[in-house]
Amino acid sequence: MSNNALEFVSMPADRDGWPAFVEDWADSNLRRSDVAIATLLDGTDRSAEQVLGFFNDSEIGLHNAGGFLELLGEVHPSEAVRTLCEERGQRVAKAVAERGQNVALYKVLGAVHASDLDPVGQRVLRKVLLEFRRSGADLDDAARARLLEISERSTVLDQDFSREIRDDVRSIKVTPDKLDGLPVDYIDDHPAGDDGLVTITTDYPDILPFRMFAKDADSRRALQIEFLNRAWPANDERLAELLNLRDEDAKLLGYASWPSFDAELKMVGTSMAIGEFIEQLADAARSAGLRDRDVLVKRMQVERPGATAITSAETAYYSELIRRENFDVDSQELRKYFDAKKVQQGLLDVTGRLFGLEYRSAEGAPTWHDDVKVYDVFDSYADGRLIGRIHLDLYPRDGKFKHAASFDIMPGIDGVQLAEGALACNFPTTLMEHDDVVTLFHEFGHLVHFILAYRQKYATVAGISTESDFVEAPSQMLEEWAWDAEVLRSFATNEAGEPIPTELVARMRAADEFGNGVDVRTQTFYSAVSYHFHLDRPVDRTLELRRLQREYDLQTYIDGTHFHTGFGHLTGYSSGYYTYMWSLVIAKDLFSAFNPADLFDSSVARRYRELVLEPGGSADAADLVRNFLGREYNFDAFAAWLGGSD
Repeated sequence: MSNNALEFVSMPADRDGWPAFVEDWADSNLRRSDVAIATLLDGTDRSAEQVLGFFNDSEIGLHNAGGFLELLGEVHPSEAVRTLCEERGQRVAKAVAERGQNVALYKVLGAVHASDLDPVGQRVLRKVLLEFRRSGADLDDAARARLLEISERSTVLDQDFSREIRDDVRSIKVTPDKLDGLPVDYIDDHPAGDDGLVTITTDYPDILPFRMFAKDADSRRALQIEFLNRAWPANDERLAELLNLRDEDAKLLGYASWPSFDAELKMVGTSMAIGEFIEQLADAARSAGLRDRDVLVKRMQVERPGATAITSAETAYYSELIRRENFDVDSQELRKYFDAKKVQQGLLDVTGRLFGLEYRSAEGAPTWHDDVKVYDVFDSYADGRLIGRIHLDLYPRDGKFKHAASFDIMPGIDGVQLAEGALACNFPTTLMEHDDVVTLFHEFGHLVHFILAYRQKYATVAGISTESDFVEAPSQMLEEWAWDAEVLRSFATNEAGEPIPTELVARMRAADEFGNGVDVRTQTFYSAVSYHFHLDRPVDRTLELRRLQREYDLQTYIDGTHFHTGFGHLTGYSSGYYTYMWSLVIAKDLFSAFNPADLFDSSVARRYRELVLEPGGSADAADLVRNFLGREYNFDAFAAWLGGSD
């Protein structure tokens, strides 16, 4: 293992080496941070750039340690290693909290003359000093001590909350006839057990096709209930404690609430603005949502006369029927064009062409599981320079992270270290749904953003370090390439090698527009849960969940379920789940700059890369968008998309 310049992480080649590696990784990176801090506090008179340089070294050490330990704690196949990563991750979180309360260090940085730094250095200094204040560096000893206690306990609760979701895989057992409607390969992969029953789990490769295709309504509902009850009841009390700790943390620092504290570093700016945006979304999607909801209910009434409402156990199934009957789009037929291996290679080819990158298989490079594919990334716009490494961990297994996400291993720091990141997903290993393809493009959008911001000097602004309500915009925009006929035909071929028909892609796009309003209202509901749980800290979280679903979602609550305990974004995104929709507004506007007849137009793509992706967090997100669009972003493109099938 090495932290030296321009080297990748030297992971163990055998499973027995991982515990020692994790220990060494945590210790060496924490030591790197400690040495840098001690140097800054040794009394030597230094220039502004030197002070910021040593602080940057501390930042690099903590970034490296925390990012990789978080990833391994979610994906490593050994439970013992995952547990070790969580324990060492707690040490890293404590080190970050203690550094943020180091009054002597705060004074050293506060004495720096910003005018002696370049513009990016000035930005970094402002951000660093603000983070010190947000950590309590200017408070009294008692307040700082309590903030440290809150930080340590919150880290444990966060890890416990995530682990409970990851490990609580639930299932139902059904007779084989209940698989009627599902694809043949799905049925083949789910044989009956000795008891004559088939087990269907809440893992995504099981539940997503089941909700979409299984004809038996009772089985769909039973499985969805299990899914919505993951981590119940254990995570309910954990969440209550976490919400209260976050509120106490914010108020000790002088903020009115946790959302006020959380919003300060985002584009949105204030807690009130989050609430206003949620209401704006609800209003914008009301007409389209009610229209599409009524179409779903009407179709459901064909089989269930008298039905007046629809739940999340029904939406995917009836949406699929409507796509098939009204738009002549059959998701099961689509699957034959999306072989998992072809899709993966297609993704690399598409993004390579779009962004001027080359991915070369790093065959033999050690990683944490045999399923993980490793690629080195070369920049065609920089004379083929090696700029990073990616690990694609795309398929499900026991004990692994259950969603889909991009994880940082090491941010690229110009002249210091190469960028290294990973995707952790749960896709089928054979044929994929087109929704899976869209998700893969989305998550890879994060990863390529992270890799391309490799020229930054400071870790504070390297990689995906923009405002967190902007980071989803580049990933959401890349989804558009998964809907383009030319793009899809380059890799979406059936068993005979025939590419997906252009007219089929056109029908897919038309069918996809159906349900936009319902989807946005559901995302608004999730955003409201995230925001109001933190703002109001309800005593009965299930009761508040039901209220918010009734107010914002167009799907009705399923009795006896507790979605919030399996809502993993409540830890990482806290009160800011609204950011997905905020970013989508921007993503739709960014995409409007591209020519839909030629999504590979190199002049636009390169300008987008250079003005939006490469800067990382070295400028405000609003400025990045303005520089690319030549104007302020607006709601127009999003509103047009939301109108969809009018």
